[in-house]
Amino acid sequence: MTNFIPIFPLELVVYPGEHLNLHIFEPRYKQLISECIEQKKPFGIPAVISNKMCEMGTLVQITEISKRYDNGEMDIKTEGINIFKILEVIHDIPDKLFSGAIVTYPQNITRGSSGLMKKVLHGIREIHKSLGVTKDFKKPDNELLSYDVAHHAGLSLADEYQLLEFLDELHRQEYLKRHLAKVLPVLEEMDLLKGKIKLNGHFKNLPGFNYK
Repeated sequence: MTNFIPIFPLELVVYPGEHLNLHIFEPRYKQLISECIEQKKPFGIPAVISNKMCEMGTLVQITEISKRYDNGEMDIKTEGINIFKILEVIHDIPDKLFSGAIVTYPQNITRGSSGLMKKVLHGIREIHKSLGVTKDFKKPDNELLSYDVAHHAGLSLADEYQLLEFLDELHRQEYLKRHLAKVLPVLEEMDLLKGKIKLNGHFKNLPGFNYK
């Protein structure tokens, strides 16, 4: 299936099911959002990385207009619906300030491994514990997908985009598990370093070296 959608490129990665709040202030996007509200249609958010628009993005729907300003600016709430791949960007649309794209919606497998997800969640919670962060995912653990936790795993923007490119939940879970396996030892070393710094200047009770 292919179709035309208006696009709102942003320097972030949006996942299906994600709730994203946006302040709309540019004239082209005020027009885009106003049209989407009036016609009750979704729009696409392709990721922008290093000033380059990527071919993958997420279709989002507007769930709430939280505030309208006198100058036409808006605060809106959106929710990710589906992943798309851009086939062609349409820069100039008659009577429109915004651009659009012809997109296709690749098949996306959302069934993963419960055992693998438990390992991912354990790793993320270990990171949060190390950083003194508390996060409520607002779902039971057995209902969580990689999309629900990816923003909280310490991924870079490029890493988050790479996860978006995986169209199988098992691949996404494995990707997060490998990432966490690299990050956790670094955090443990940082904790040890912090402990050493705190001990500096204190009396140390250490055993002497046994030469025998």
